[in-house]
Amino acid sequence: MTALYAALAVVGVLLIAIALSFNRFVQERNLIRDSWANIDTELRRRYDLIPNLVATVKGYAAHEREVFEKVTETRTAAMAATGPADEQARAETPLVGALRGLLAVAENYPTLKASENFLALQKELATTEDRLQAARRFYNGNVRDYNRRVQSVPSNIIANLFNFHAEKFFEVEEAVRAAPEVEMDAGSAQGQP
Repeated sequence: MTALYAALAVVGVLLIAIALSFNRFVQERNLIRDSWANIDTELRRRYDLIPNLVATVKGYAAHEREVFEKVTETRTAAMAATGPADEQARAETPLVGALRGLLAVAENYPTLKASENFLALQKELATTEDRLQAARRFYNGNVRDYNRRVQSVPSNIIANLFNFHAEKFFEVEEAVRAAPEVEMDAGSAQGQP
């Protein structure tokens, strides 16, 4: 009889451990989804800023048509990307490059750099890029912790049993890892040389 109670106790502890592990996987997966929503919010904010930025620069540099078209095309492609994090990162890479090109064009026009509207858009873009990087770090940290559990013994047994798979990181290619440079020149904002 004692052996039966011991066996039942072991089975009970094992079932409780499985349930706790399962619940932790669900909690971590939901945390990843929530942190991805934060990235998505910042990406949408960036997408919303781009047309205003393009329109402002276009007013000063209308002959830079190729740059405007590239920004518009890459924005459209990035907005259409709806896959996992690695696919979204691949769609964001050309957009960041195009934004850099647009801001480089703006550097050639001192009156544009002094425009209050342009300066406000630059500041908003810089803030959005900072928030996007913070959200990316938070998301990737959650993915790292979750993936560690998916791949570690004994939790990998539960992961395989209940079909929990490793998640993808949101990584930006090395060439565009830094946010687009946004130069806030107080002298040009006041119209001074």
